[in-house]
Amino acid sequence: MGKELASNIVFSKNVVEFVTVAVQYCTFLENPENITSKEYTDKLTKLLPLLYLKASLLPEIEIEDEIYPEVTVTEDDYNYIVSKLYTAYKENDTYLEVFVEDMKYSDTPISASISEDVADIYQDTKNFISIYEQGIEENMSEGLYTCFENFKLYWGQKLVNVLRALHSLRYAIDEENMEDNGLDSNNIQEEW
Repeated sequence: MGKELASNIVFSKNVVEFVTVAVQYCTFLENPENITSKEYTDKLTKLLPLLYLKASLLPEIEIEDEIYPEVTVTEDDYNYIVSKLYTAYKENDTYLEVFVEDMKYSDTPISASISEDVADIYQDTKNFISIYEQGIEENMSEGLYTCFENFKLYWGQKLVNVLRALHSLRYAIDEENMEDNGLDSNNIQEEW
């Protein structure tokens, strides 16, 4: 890949927009404030679809050699994010996973974790951002390649799966509030 082509790609509109959203996502998760699960859910249900959209618009690039981009997210960093989210979500952290290849062979439900899935997405995006911030174009291209490949193979699916769980939490019908307003949840289901 020519140096000029790499420069055009890593500074292209779609890559810069992806970096912008990824920085917002990572900064939000790194925020030391303890916030509620409702606040996390509200923000994540806005950031994750945008992150998915921007990642899906990333350009395909080819790398000739095997690459091993720098990994900046440590196990402690990862565990910090998981711990914060798990503390906020508690019993709502686990959700049933349906888009797992092994699911068709399983007699028991397969579960996933909101906190771990969000941290997995953080790990790949943060590693890429760290490389991108260094401004070395060859490394930026390699980091972009790795991040996009991981999106296609791994964290893109995690993103849509965890978004399903977060959507359910955010828009769950509160039966108590419905009854207070004279609504019956059974009648609502029948009307649809």
